[in-house]
Amino acid sequence: MARIVDLSLTLRPGMQGVEYEDQSTFAAKGWHTRLLHLHSHAGTHLDAPAHFLEGSLTLENLSLEKCIGPAWVIDLSFLRPRELITVEHLAPHASKVTQGARLLLRTGWSAHADLPDYRTHFPRVSLPLAEWFAQRGISLLGVETPAVASMDDREELISVHQALLHAEIVIVEGLANLTALSTDQVTFIALPLKLEGGDGSPVRAVAIEGNISR
Repeated sequence: MARIVDLSLTLRPGMQGVEYEDQSTFAAKGWHTRLLHLHSHAGTHLDAPAHFLEGSLTLENLSLEKCIGPAWVIDLSFLRPRELITVEHLAPHASKVTQGARLLLRTGWSAHADLPDYRTHFPRVSLPLAEWFAQRGISLLGVETPAVASMDDREELISVHQALLHAEIVIVEGLANLTALSTDQVTFIALPLKLEGGDGSPVRAVAIEGNISR
């Protein structure tokens, strides 16, 4: 039996980059519709290379094969707030960091999603680790934090993203609920909207444990 675990934050008005506007109401028209104002990197979302590399790959041309498939769940829940994630932290898992691999870094930080420190104190990927991932040719990196690098350090934010995106590594940020996973390998799915020229998109990220049967 397969078990499907939702790894997505719930988008709601008032969240960073999310607002709703009613367009039709049941009282006026008999149905309900909304205009959604969504930042391209709101909630659980995917970064395309065009996010940090001008003139590069945009969402509609992204390889969907990278967004679906087996993924390793790497437990880094011991990390402290604001700690840099280093190659040494991943060294015990080096056998999983291979060409085409998908990696989900479990830090437990999504528990902070509604707290003031969520966007300021999260553990983040160091530049040497980003370069190591690129050298090893992984396909996808998923994190439980709002970004892979500090949003308070412009140089770090740009350099880490560029190191990953130059290698066309799909970045999924803002994952949630990784602590609910009971195995260290899952089938991971995170599909973006097909936006022409898109630099990023919210996704519905899920993990599947076991095999799906009808």
